[in-house]
Amino acid sequence: MKTRAAILWQLHKPLVIDDVEIPALKKGQVLVKIFYSGICRAQYNEMIGLKGPDKFLPHLLGHEASGTIVDIGPGVMKVKKGDYVCLSWIKGKGLDGLSSQYRLNGRIINAGGVTTFSDYSVVSENRVTKISKTIPPEAAAILGCAVVTGCGIMENTVQARPGSAVAVFGVGGVGLSVVLGAKRRGCAIIIAIDIDAQKLKFAKRLGVTHALNAKDKNLLSKIYKLSPGGLDYAVDASGNKTAMELAFAAVKEKGGICVIAGNLGKDEKIQLHPFDLIKGKRIIGTWGGETQPDRDVPKYIAAFGRGQLPFDTMITHRFQLSEINQAFEVLQKGGAGRIIVKADG
Repeated sequence: MKTRAAILWQLHKPLVIDDVEIPALKKGQVLVKIFYSGICRAQYNEMIGLKGPDKFLPHLLGHEASGTIVDIGPGVMKVKKGDYVCLSWIKGKGLDGLSSQYRLNGRIINAGGVTTFSDYSVVSENRVTKISKTIPPEAAAILGCAVVTGCGIMENTVQARPGSAVAVFGVGGVGLSVVLGAKRRGCAIIIAIDIDAQKLKFAKRLGVTHALNAKDKNLLSKIYKLSPGGLDYAVDASGNKTAMELAFAAVKEKGGICVIAGNLGKDEKIQLHPFDLIKGKRIIGTWGGETQPDRDVPKYIAAFGRGQLPFDTMITHRFQLSEINQAFEVLQKGGAGRIIVKADG
């Protein structure tokens, strides 16, 4: 059996759409028919080698999607054929299946525990979560990365308190999800910070209380004016060095928490003064919002159903799999919320 898939053959080159041979399922693997896949900046970072040389080329990409189980491998007990699922790079319950190797004209095409830029995908059991059929496939496609990471930062990482003040540096898919998560937690001040006027306008529609341009030379003083003494929480979802340092500077001295969710290049570093740590500021990382998919995904879907977490409103652009390079061009130009790609099959 073959599937249409987007292949990364070389760094700094467009993805190539071709038909690859699907490998036989191994222990702990499932075959998923993909409906929609989310486009994430982390995938673009892979395409340009942000973290350095890529020893797995050529390989498939994509790490959040919606779909249905069409077959299961040995030992799989978490899901069965016909189950409606969302896919995520974050590991949940179930077996941790081996990586896969597809083939194209005798060449090996590598794939990790989950890839989604294809019509069908071999996925590890612990990267799928059965979900309610009440949630549309388009919305379910962005559950696996953007929503669980952004909402998880507010829900799990910092456990944001009602009435608190939070700023989000970079309001792409993850940043907008932080906004929605902050609203759900009852934060009183929610500040969106970005260099893109379109993104700030979109963040306003999602319910931020204030929107600030990151190019403003008085940015820090404006944040302190909105939240005297500093923020309770600041989240960097921009992957920008200056933004990360500003996020740390913006949190209050006693108990303020700065969360780094963005990715820098492999040789980039941030600077901070250790005395700020002594005074009580904290800076921490996050691994997907400390999400446990089997626990958190159903909770977010329930909130979505009640109208308390309308994350589908983040979707601004839709493409076919055959148009995936156009989707990444839109991502790079800025102004997009979350972009999704529909499988061709």
